[in-house]
Amino acid sequence: MTIPFNIGVLQLSMEPVRETVAMAKACEQAGFDAFWIAEAYPWWRKHSFEARSSTAVLAVIAQETTRIQVGWGIISPYTRHPVQIAMEARVMQDLAGARFLLGLGASKIFMKEIGEGEGEKVGPATVMRESVEIIKGVLQGQAFQYGGKVFHANVPALKPDAHTPRGVPPIYIAGTGPVLQKLAGSIGDGLLTASITTPAFVRYSLRNMEEGAGKAGKDPAKLILGSVIVGSIGRDSSTGKEGAREQAAMYLANKVQNIKGSADILLQSAGLTFEELQPVADAMEKGGRKAAAKAVTDEILHKVCAIAGTPDECIQRIEEYRAAGCTHIMLEIWGDDRTGQAKLFGEAVLPHFRK
Repeated sequence: MTIPFNIGVLQLSMEPVRETVAMAKACEQAGFDAFWIAEAYPWWRKHSFEARSSTAVLAVIAQETTRIQVGWGIISPYTRHPVQIAMEARVMQDLAGARFLLGLGASKIFMKEIGEGEGEKVGPATVMRESVEIIKGVLQGQAFQYGGKVFHANVPALKPDAHTPRGVPPIYIAGTGPVLQKLAGSIGDGLLTASITTPAFVRYSLRNMEEGAGKAGKDPAKLILGSVIVGSIGRDSSTGKEGAREQAAMYLANKVQNIKGSADILLQSAGLTFEELQPVADAMEKGGRKAAAKAVTDEILHKVCAIAGTPDECIQRIEEYRAAGCTHIMLEIWGDDRTGQAKLFGEAVLPHFRK
């Protein structure tokens, strides 16, 4: 089986729900394959946004769309018990059926904000493994008992006449470091990589995922590798890159301020240093995201490898990601008139990949 090359859109759950739903519908109309919601966290309040529940938002999106795949990209088992995650997955199965994709990740900054995982002897890999085992156990419908190092569950079997879906949706694990990336290959249906993913980081991630799959006796060719990539588009190259410049600024500032250790390999793959990015983080703190965008030089934006600029530039960049081994583009469209940008992607970029 050959994994199809999918191009989707990812959006953080930090904007008004109606705006997010409108964007999802625009992406469906434009012909994108998937719409992912990543759970925002309260850090974004510092920059005029509000964190919202991605599971709740995606349920609304599922109700308002008919064709496009819809995914959690990601939610964290540090904020929801795996049994609760399974319950919320049932809601998505009710609404979206086979369109639903389930993404899990540790979300380091969220862990930091709520005081979870800091100094604990059990690492994120154990938390993730136990979470996946419990979610699958609950959703399969049989009687299920589980006693792990972190989580416990005791769930009775579904009765034959229970009015509910059966089965487990595709489960993807997000990871930046080698341990979680290999785990994604061994127990998941694929790997999701973080923002500021570059083609070089895709190649690094693919090696880790394939190693994990090989040790588990799985065929890595059947796994997806989804990558979050900032981007924007316009008929003019300079204008088309401005949204990506601003979104990159927000993420780069976040990595400098909050998750240095986890971001090291991401930045190394991009050829970026923390010293190079410090002015971006400083501008973000003093003047907000617009000021930070001005601190993102053309050289930094080039290193980030955003899918941005004219339609032809976006096509060329997507081809670079595909050649590196990415099977699922998770494009974060930013900037002015994002529904209009989605339409332009649909008219001038997506047809190239549908031939």
